[in-house]
Amino acid sequence: MLKVGLTGGIGSGKSEVSARLAERGALVIDADKIAREVVEPGTPGLAAVVAEFGDDVLLPSGALDREKVGRIVFADADRLAALNAIVHPLVGDRMQELMDAAPGGAVVVYDVPLLAENGLAPMYDEVVVVDAPEDVQLDRLVARRGMTEEDARARMANQASRADRRAVATHVIDNSGTLDDLKTQVDALWESLTRRAAQS
Repeated sequence: MLKVGLTGGIGSGKSEVSARLAERGALVIDADKIAREVVEPGTPGLAAVVAEFGDDVLLPSGALDREKVGRIVFADADRLAALNAIVHPLVGDRMQELMDAAPGGAVVVYDVPLLAENGLAPMYDEVVVVDAPEDVQLDRLVARRGMTEEDARARMANQASRADRRAVATHVIDNSGTLDDLKTQVDALWESLTRRAAQS
């Protein structure tokens, strides 16, 4: 099994790269998706978040109001640390379960937004960083996700710098160009990963 860490700043296009690797046959384990699953209604994770942040972070349906929690934690490093202390161990346990179920010889891609921030690069055989200039990230967050520029800048500021992410990369995907450019890079990456997986 080849373990690949995939990361990139918010708005870099990491999810697009993740989807394209899955199309080519990678087993993608998405930390963000798992982070949502571990705080669904009825889970111990949601109960712990409510105990820490109060009932105000719940929607009328009983689900977590992710936007509200985001506004709280991205403006306060201590509150972000408190949330991470609850969610990260639960995500780690679930990721381990999925990895244990992977077939031999698989290329397992861990889609991990905070890989650089949390010093996780040594856990992987390869680290792929999806990179885009900050102005491109900002434009995508405002235009495609409907964030205010202030919210977008706050989220970007809470992540590792481009230089820090690139420093842990074994592969860098430059996602500042066209979708055709991206496809070419992902094809070359997949060829490299499958070649290494066959050798290991």
